[in-house]
Amino acid sequence: MAKGSGKSSARFLTVTNHDRNFSKMKYVYPVVSRRSKGVSIGINLSPNNACNWRCEYCQVPDLARGASPAVDWQQFKAELEQVVNEICHGSFLADHVAPESQVLRDFALSGNGEPTSCPDFPEVVKYVASLRERHGLIDTVKIVLITNGSLVHQASVRQGLETLCLHNGEAWFKLDRGSDFALATTNGTAVSIARHLARLHLTSKICRTWVQSCWYTKDSETPSSQEVDAFIDCMAQSLRDGATPEGVQLYTLARKPLLPEGSNLGPVAADWLAELAARLSTLGLCVRPID
Repeated sequence: MAKGSGKSSARFLTVTNHDRNFSKMKYVYPVVSRRSKGVSIGINLSPNNACNWRCEYCQVPDLARGASPAVDWQQFKAELEQVVNEICHGSFLADHVAPESQVLRDFALSGNGEPTSCPDFPEVVKYVASLRERHGLIDTVKIVLITNGSLVHQASVRQGLETLCLHNGEAWFKLDRGSDFALATTNGTAVSIARHLARLHLTSKICRTWVQSCWYTKDSETPSSQEVDAFIDCMAQSLRDGATPEGVQLYTLARKPLLPEGSNLGPVAADWLAELAARLSTLGLCVRPID
């Protein structure tokens, strides 16, 4: 179907709602991404819905603690090739994506858990880079890793990050709060903020890194001034310690969390997020509030 056909935009709903069951694929899910401002080819390395963190705002159904399984390479390659061919050489964009978003922006290694926990993570990065080259997408489509950063101390994860850097990719590193207590309640991890900032430092030294930070209301209340101050303080400390993030991506909830502990969460207002962005900017950071 051609652009401008005048038909209802309802046919675009599946993609813009981030439905990871699109085409019933196991590993690949094309979505319209708020962060990328266009189409993102999502790569789900955690089809078992397992993660080593348990963020209270998570939107993965039936999330379990654990790691990602090994990749079924035959299925993975077939799915990714099919989606790339349909987007680049077929009618996928015209048939499924609203006109203003009909541009492929990136391959995003993410999914229903922590992608770097997949034992094949370094090989996946290499394969996506080679596929991007074969389809002539090097100059227009980037590779992004969306990660909680918890496994960067592992040699295989660092290897994957080095390959990502070699191909001008980016790591989007999760840092939602600035205290040990807040990391425990927000992200379900016992890691200290000091240790997590060390992970950010290491990640940013290996490849281009953006901090990604999610803010939301709880029982209709915005985050406390103490929470905000702690986050800004830890970002300032990270910079003083030598971390070199490109900046911070701020966002709020676009969909309802699916974990029981997230039932009382909601989005913060755009002006609240803009105020936080302004404060972070005083640290010399580039800040991207995401609609």
